[in-house]
Amino acid sequence: MTRMENRSEVIEFILAGLTDSLELQIPLLIMLTFIYLITLVGNLGIIALISWDSRLHTPMYFFLSNLSLVDFGYSSAVTPKVMAGLLMGDKVISYNACAAQIFFFVTFATAESFLLAAMSYDRHAAVCKPLHYTTTMTSTVCAHLASGVYICSFLASSIATGNTFSLSFCKSKIVHHFFCDIPPLLVLSCSDTHIIELIFFVLGSFTVFLPFLVIFASYLLIFIAILKIHSTEGRQKAFSTCASHLTAVSIFYGTVMFMYFQPSSSHSMDTDKMVSVFYTMVIPMLNPLVYSLRNKEVKNAFRKAVNRKQ
Repeated sequence: MTRMENRSEVIEFILAGLTDSLELQIPLLIMLTFIYLITLVGNLGIIALISWDSRLHTPMYFFLSNLSLVDFGYSSAVTPKVMAGLLMGDKVISYNACAAQIFFFVTFATAESFLLAAMSYDRHAAVCKPLHYTTTMTSTVCAHLASGVYICSFLASSIATGNTFSLSFCKSKIVHHFFCDIPPLLVLSCSDTHIIELIFFVLGSFTVFLPFLVIFASYLLIFIAILKIHSTEGRQKAFSTCASHLTAVSIFYGTVMFMYFQPSSSHSMDTDKMVSVFYTMVIPMLNPLVYSLRNKEVKNAFRKAVNRKQ
């Protein structure tokens, strides 16, 4: 069956949304609007601050600005549609819009995973080989790492989206989620999904577990290097350079692995929605706060920017 025939079967989907309760829709809309505004201001503010302050033109902040761009992107792939659904009650999403939402969400979420791995490599170079840091993390190396992140993310998302929408959707049009995601769409397919599920498992291993292994190996070497530092002050300084990144890693991988790598029998729609809200909307809001509140250089650059405007 061709893709055009698949499209003729289902031309739109109906998103179940966050809640069916009318009383909760306005409070949820207010909360999501607040979260999204903080996400926009926080992430775009981080990008502007790093671009503006020459002291932040280092590999660490180069990757942080890319992380902020990615957080802005994957929050924007989901949140505005959810807010529109709560505001206007329109839960219909077209076939093409659903495919586009999955493509951009998977692209940015995968980029986040790879970026966190690239940032862990940067922290490893800073802590374990400080004397060679400037020659290891050159602007060319950083550019190549960032390019690799986006190329791999684009390819992974293209494979995931292409395989999902090669399926035939001839069951219910109701997607039991608040946005188009791959697992709830597979449930709606009347095609044999065993091969595609295997492809997604391999793809998920490449986009989640491979970066996680890079992060784990980097931090194992970092902790070994920190333990070799004799002074308490030196240990604290070395650990403080990694604290914000380690916090972001823990939040992101903890929620993603809970969501996508638990047995299907353990899935609960309500639990999945709560976890999905966290990693699609809350994490992109938290990352700028984590890096701003725990990073003296970012806070100093912000004070400098505010003082210059006064």
